[in-house]
Amino acid sequence: MATTPPIMEQAPDRPILILGIETSCDETAAAVVRLDGGSPEVLGEVISSQFDEHKAFGGVVPEIAARAHADMCDNVVRETLDRAGVTLDQIDGFAATSGPGLIGGVMVGMMTAKALAMATDKPFIGVNHLEGHALSPRLGEPVEFPYLLLLVSGGHCQFLSVEGLGQYKRLGSTIDDAVGEAFDKTAKVLGLGFPGGPAVERYAKTGNENAIKLPKPLLDRPGLDMSFAGLKTAVLREAQNMELTEQALSDISASFQKTICEILTEKSRRAMRLAREELGFEGEPGFVIAGGVGANTALRNALKTLCEEEAFSFHAPPLKWCTDNGAMIAYAGAMRFKAGQASSLDLAARPRWPLDEAAAEANPVFGGGKRGAKA
Repeated sequence: MATTPPIMEQAPDRPILILGIETSCDETAAAVVRLDGGSPEVLGEVISSQFDEHKAFGGVVPEIAARAHADMCDNVVRETLDRAGVTLDQIDGFAATSGPGLIGGVMVGMMTAKALAMATDKPFIGVNHLEGHALSPRLGEPVEFPYLLLLVSGGHCQFLSVEGLGQYKRLGSTIDDAVGEAFDKTAKVLGLGFPGGPAVERYAKTGNENAIKLPKPLLDRPGLDMSFAGLKTAVLREAQNMELTEQALSDISASFQKTICEILTEKSRRAMRLAREELGFEGEPGFVIAGGVGANTALRNALKTLCEEEAFSFHAPPLKWCTDNGAMIAYAGAMRFKAGQASSLDLAARPRWPLDEAAAEANPVFGGGKRGAKA
């Protein structure tokens, strides 16, 4: 059940500075955002990657990630403040990802932000990592509410109607694997390296996208739900049945990427028409792609073309804010702070935290589990 954050006595009627910390996966990141009216400005940010720690395993190892966050978080915060040219006393509040994510890492960031809040007697704001992604395009340009959001990352793939801060309506979701996971597993099967998404995109540039016919699960059914588990299996079978020359690797990568683009483009078209016909979107509403997979150039181009066809304006965060970062957490925290909201210091970390909790509880798209709805 969703809980309402505590209300502060009064949000200051002046520009505010929020320090945001992001530790949900394998980046230890922090940023200071200045919010003056509705316009955010990133004063300084640091992203410390754990690429070398996880490369040998072909994916993120949660225990290694948590230890790396614990080692790096204080230094990342200190360097972020230095780059922003501000002191702790000048910060109005401290925001941190409180879920969803790898629980060990989430706890590191939260405890750091809570400690800073206690030491300075300033508010703490727990931020939903997905809300950070949902609002991230507004870091680079004005995007008016409501807008249609395609959130695509390593752990999430869903369509949402973003009607305002904290107002999110799930329209469709993957029923099994996220699209980012499909990219990562494809790269692992083909031996392309880690991280998988950029590796697949790099190989796809020299491949024949029509070389291999791959399935498009659920595309022949109505609705916005998606599935990528079968597509991963199909890639594995193709790889097992052919000699994996450099050209073959490029052809599989290009065919896989094209298939993903076609699935997401068609589902996005349906989402746009649903938004107009049933949700009351008028004029030239915004369509936003956010999350790590949103950095894929082929997907961006396909969706830009679709937006032109369907009379939607296309928006995406700058590439540096597509993947996990502290700026989006600081901005989401700043918006909460401006709305007079703060979190209790006993707020617990959440490995699962859907943006539309009511929909996730009433109609989970897959396994609820002991820790709450997954999607």
